[in-house]
Amino acid sequence: MPQHPPGQPGPSGGRTGTEPVLARSALGLRLVISCVAVPLFAAVTVLLSVWAASSSETDSPSGTSLTVLAAIFGVLTLIAVVDLLVVVRRRSRARAAAREAARDRPS
Repeated sequence: MPQHPPGQPGPSGGRTGTEPVLARSALGLRLVISCVAVPLFAAVTVLLSVWAASSSETDSPSGTSLTVLAAIFGVLTLIAVVDLLVVVRRRSRARAAAREAARDRPS
């Protein structure tokens, strides 16, 4: 199997697609989506929980169905919170790296 030099397309490394050289993650968009999703999912979780607690056995939808939906939205809330924490951490690391690079550049 032929060896490719580093930085050249091939199995040993380098670019293999048409992605931009300076591609960046969409952390700003993820931050906005997480900031909207956390309170929305949390509110839906609370509303479904209250509705499930106040429903009787003859109601439709049943209290069990509402409890399952509340649990699903609770999990979605946790996922959105974790994503929010990851995005904030990555943005702070990127800003720190940018400050470090700016400080190391000769004036």
